[in-house]
Amino acid sequence: MSSGPYLLEVQALKTYFYTFYGVARAVDDVSLQLAPGEVLGLVGESGCGKSVTAQSILRLIPEPPGRIVHGRILFDGHDILAIPMDEMRSIRGKRISMIFQEPMSSLNPVYTIGDQIGEMFSLHRGSSKRESLDRAVDMLRKVQIPAPERRVHEYPHQLSGGMRQRAMIAMALACNPEILIADEPTTALDVTVQAQILNLMMQLRRDYETAIILITHDLGVIAETATRVVVMYAGKVAEEASTPVIFEDPKHPYTVGLLRSIPKLGERSQGQETRLSEIPGMVPGLLDLPNGCTFHPRCPEVMGICREQMPDLFGVESEGPLSHQEGALLEDRGPRLRRRRRLPDA
Repeated sequence: MSSGPYLLEVQALKTYFYTFYGVARAVDDVSLQLAPGEVLGLVGESGCGKSVTAQSILRLIPEPPGRIVHGRILFDGHDILAIPMDEMRSIRGKRISMIFQEPMSSLNPVYTIGDQIGEMFSLHRGSSKRESLDRAVDMLRKVQIPAPERRVHEYPHQLSGGMRQRAMIAMALACNPEILIADEPTTALDVTVQAQILNLMMQLRRDYETAIILITHDLGVIAETATRVVVMYAGKVAEEASTPVIFEDPKHPYTVGLLRSIPKLGERSQGQETRLSEIPGMVPGLLDLPNGCTFHPRCPEVMGICREQMPDLFGVESEGPLSHQEGALLEDRGPRLRRRRRLPDA
């Protein structure tokens, strides 16, 4: 485990994609930290760079057209961007694992579930084929798949969506990783199965003391599970704070817009149902980002300087008193951050 306060530190990460039409800055100067046992929520609209950030941590960016052009990713004090690829392969799946968005496209259709989970044990633990299969059965049992002795011999297409997602979680947790990256782990699942998957992840986190990076669009999931939240927009970090502070006192206009867009059952205004709030406009294309602050075309608080300069990311104080719990979270995780225009002193 890490000797410092953080198990993972991403510093000024830049991941670009070079295309015939120009350079897409999918991740542009992103920094974040993950403490041991912490659940870090990574949120934002589609195309904001969440998945590319996760893939960069595991060095899964396809080259070409993608390339990590700048930054450091410190895992347990070592920069994993500087280590040989053979050493990186020994980290993937063993110390850092990832649950991908769509298990049907991530699982190999020509191998059984048991073969794919068992490969983790044979590759990282040196287990025999028989032992690997037995351990695969145990992992399926831990993720609450019924009849694991039978399911271990089935192929991905023979499982339901919820079972495939559980099989992906079993594969990711096979070697008790120190970090689990969950990229939209409940996409396309019904509400009941979604709750079961999230409860399972939190239970396994308690059992194995695994730190989790949870990537999702669902702010309700973040409110229930995450310790701290990083809000991304157009490849950059817009705001970062503990979960209670983000929901009670958001600072960045984009974070405010995301929270206001959450439907509230039964909310009425003067006896009439209120219209669902939305952020106007669309997320800009990465090949045609606006000048200055990338959010300014959609921002209700836009100023003239916003069209010329990108605001800095720096620590701000929360307005109003914090509860004891919120104060403890801030003390443990450091100051909150947001992009804000520095105004000149009066």
